[in-house]
Amino acid sequence: MKQFSIISSAVAAALFSQSSIAAVITGQVVDKNQQPVVNAQVHVHGKSQAVMTDAQGEFKIDVDSKGQLHVSKDNFIDKRVDINGDDQSVVVTLTPTSVETVVVYASALHKNSLEMISPVNVLSGDNLKNKAKPTLGETLKGLPGVNASYFGPVSSSPIIRGLDGPRVKITQNGLDSSDASRIGPDHATSNDSLAAEQIEVLRGPATLLYGSGAIGGVVNVVDNRIPTDNIETLTGAAQYTHDTVSNTNTYAAKLETGNNGFNFHFDGTKRTGDDYKTPTFELPEEHEEHEGEEHAEHETANSVENTFIDSQTVNFGTSYVGEHLTLGVSYGRIETDYGIPAHEHHGHDHEEEAEHEETGHSEEAHEESVFAQLEQDRWQGYMSYALHNNWIENISLRVGYTDYKHAEIEDGEVGTVFSNKTTEARATVEHKLGLWHGMAGYHYTESDYDADGEEAFTPASVTKSNALFLLEEKQFGDVTVELGARIEDYQIDSAVTLAEHHHDHAEEAHDEEEEAETINYSADFTNLSLSAGAIWQYQEGQSVALSVSHSERAPLSAELLSNGVHIATGTYELGLGYHIEEGEIHFEPEDIKQETATNFDLSFRRFIGDFGYTINFFYNDIENFYYQQNTGYFFDEEHGLEMAEEVHDDAMAVYQFTSKDAKLYGLEFDVHYQVSPSTLVKVFGDSTTAKLKDDNNYLPRIPANKLGSELQYTVSDWQFSLTGTHYFEQSDITAYETKTEGYTLFDASANYQLDLGPVDTQLYINVDNITDELGFVHSSFIKEKAPLPGRNFSLGIRGYF
Repeated sequence: MKQFSIISSAVAAALFSQSSIAAVITGQVVDKNQQPVVNAQVHVHGKSQAVMTDAQGEFKIDVDSKGQLHVSKDNFIDKRVDINGDDQSVVVTLTPTSVETVVVYASALHKNSLEMISPVNVLSGDNLKNKAKPTLGETLKGLPGVNASYFGPVSSSPIIRGLDGPRVKITQNGLDSSDASRIGPDHATSNDSLAAEQIEVLRGPATLLYGSGAIGGVVNVVDNRIPTDNIETLTGAAQYTHDTVSNTNTYAAKLETGNNGFNFHFDGTKRTGDDYKTPTFELPEEHEEHEGEEHAEHETANSVENTFIDSQTVNFGTSYVGEHLTLGVSYGRIETDYGIPAHEHHGHDHEEEAEHEETGHSEEAHEESVFAQLEQDRWQGYMSYALHNNWIENISLRVGYTDYKHAEIEDGEVGTVFSNKTTEARATVEHKLGLWHGMAGYHYTESDYDADGEEAFTPASVTKSNALFLLEEKQFGDVTVELGARIEDYQIDSAVTLAEHHHDHAEEAHDEEEEAETINYSADFTNLSLSAGAIWQYQEGQSVALSVSHSERAPLSAELLSNGVHIATGTYELGLGYHIEEGEIHFEPEDIKQETATNFDLSFRRFIGDFGYTINFFYNDIENFYYQQNTGYFFDEEHGLEMAEEVHDDAMAVYQFTSKDAKLYGLEFDVHYQVSPSTLVKVFGDSTTAKLKDDNNYLPRIPANKLGSELQYTVSDWQFSLTGTHYFEQSDITAYETKTEGYTLFDASANYQLDLGPVDTQLYINVDNITDELGFVHSSFIKEKAPLPGRNFSLGIRGYF
C-alpha cells in the first residue's frame, strides 16, 4: 500500500498545482508539394493531449510553456518544431517515408517505429490481416530475426534471435498474457492475432518496462478492447477465411460505437479445422525391431495426426474518454480445443500390455491421441489522467486479472490440468524535468501456478515480483539519448515433495510413498537492469542507433523445480535445484545464480526516397545461461534411472536445466526498393549464432538462418505479392541433435478491392508453400514428426463499415 500512497500523493500534488495556458500556437501542415496534410497529429512533445489538422491542414493548440511541437502522420517522417511559449504561427512541411510508420505502444514514450532506439517491427492493418495465422509464432516467423518454436500449427511461439520461452515476454496491451506457453512448447499462447489492431516485436532486452522475463525481447499484441479515443459512430468489421490444407474455417467480427464520451467495443472469433496435410515424409522409427524380424521399410505419412483446432473467443470493453480522464474495463473469454501431435504414453504396465495383446490391439492402439482444452477469463482495467502541468504530464494505471486453465484430455478423461491465476498492476507517471522527458513506474505481478496429473512435472508455485523503473530521454540536436533502470524483487514459493525425487526400483515405490516428505521451498532474487542508448538522425530520413543493456533474470519455477516426465517432448526433465548422485535424484537448490545478459545493438536505417533499409547487428553475452543438457541417464516408470547401456524400450532421456556462460550474435536486415509507384521489391534475412563460451559448443534448437525476397505489385483495385524464403541447412548443433536440411518456401497473395458503397470490402486469396516443399523446423521439439504444412489455399472476404 505504501507505493499506492506515493502515487496518490503525486496525483493530488499535480491536481492542485497551478498552471495556466501561456500561448496559442496556430499553423498548417503541408507536404513537399505544398498540399495540405489532413489528419496529421500535433502535440507538445511529452504531452498526451493532441489535435488533428483539418481539411486545409490547419491546426490550433494551447501550450503552457516553451518546448517542441511533435507533428506526425502515417507514412511521413515526424517533424519537431521548437516553440517559445508565446503566441506564434508555424508552417510544417512533412517528408514522405519509403516504409510504413506507426506509433509503438510498447515504447511507452509515444515513439513511432522510426524513432525507436531498439530494433522493432510492427504488423498492422491489411498487412497484419494477410499474415495472421492461428498462432503468434506462425504469424511473425517471416520477420527478420523472428522464428517459431513450432509444435504443430496450433502451438507455436515466437523465437527472437535464438531466444524463446521465458526470455520472450508476450503481452496484451502491455500486460502479461499469463498462459502456460513458457512451461512447455506444446502449450499454445492465448493471444489471438485476428482481433489485434497491431502486433509489435521489440528485439533485444526490454526488461525495464516489462520485467526480467523480457531478456530476449517483447511481443506486444495491441487491441482496442478498451477504447482510448472517442468513437462517434457505429463502425465494424467482419471476415471469413477458408484454408484448404486443414479444412479450416475462420470467422471474425468487430463492432464499436460511442456517444458523449462513452465508448463500447465487441469482437469475437470462431475457428475450426482438421489435421493438416503435408508433403509425403518418413515417420521416425518409434520402437526397436524384435529379434528375428526382417527390416521393414520406413512408414510414410502425408498429414500430421492430432493437429485439429476448435476455438472461440469473445471480448467486451467499454470506456469513458474525457478531456483529462480516461477510464475503461474489458473482459475476454477464450475456449479452445486443440490436438497435441506426437503425444505418446511411454510407461504402460504389464497388465495393460497383456490386455492389449489378448484383444489383438497393436502397439499404436494404446498410444492414445491427446488433446488440450484451454480456457481463459481475462479482465483488464485502465485509467489515465492527463494534466496541464509543467512537470507531471500523465498518470496512468493498468491492471489485469487472468484465470487460465489448460486441461489435457486422454481417452475422454481429464489427464493433467495446468492452471495459472495472475494478478498484475502497472502504475506510471510521465513527466518532464527540465529538458528530460521520461516515465517512472511501479510494476506488481503475482502468479499462482498449479499442475495436477501425469504430466505435472513442475510442482505448484506462487511467484511474486515488485519493481520500480525509470526511463528518461533527452535531445541534443540531432541525437536523442535514452537512459533507463529497473530494480525488481522476485520471489518463488513452492511445496516440494521429496518422495518424487528418488526413483530407484518399482519394489521400493510403496516405501517411498509412505516416506513422502514435503518441504516449503522459497527463493528470493533481486534483479537489476540498466540500459543506455542513442539514435542519431544524421540526415533527413537516415539514422544510426546504438544501445547497451545489462539485464538480470531469475529462473522460472519450471527451470528451477521441474522433476518428472514431460510426455510432449518425450523427455524426463529436471530443474536447476536437483543433482544426480549414484542413480538417485536429490533436491539441493544451492547457489542458484541469476542469468545475466549484456547486450549490444547497432542499427543503420534509411527510410526516405525510393531506396530504404534497416540493418541490425547484435551481440549478447550471457552469464549463467539456463538451458537443458542431456545427462546421459534414461528413465522409465519400472526401473527408474538407468545408464545408456542398460536402457529399456520405453525409457526417456533425462534432460536437466544447467547454467553456463553463452554468447549469441548475428544480424538481421530488411532492404526495399520502390521500382515504380506500383512496384516494390524487398530483400530480408537473418543469421544467429549461439554458443557456450567455455567449450564453444552450440546451443540446442537454434533456428536456421534465412534469406528471402518479396515482390509487391499494385494495379487498379488489385494488390499482388510473391514471397520466396530460403531456410538454410542447420548443422551448428549439439551432440544430441540431428542436422536439419534446408528448404525454400514460396508464398503468393492477391487482394481485390470491391466497391460496395459504404462497406469497404476485399476479396483475397493466399497460396502458401506453392511448390509443396517438404520442410522441417530445426527449433521444434518434434521436427521429424511434424513437418511444415503442404500447399495451402486461403480464400476469404473481409469488410469494414
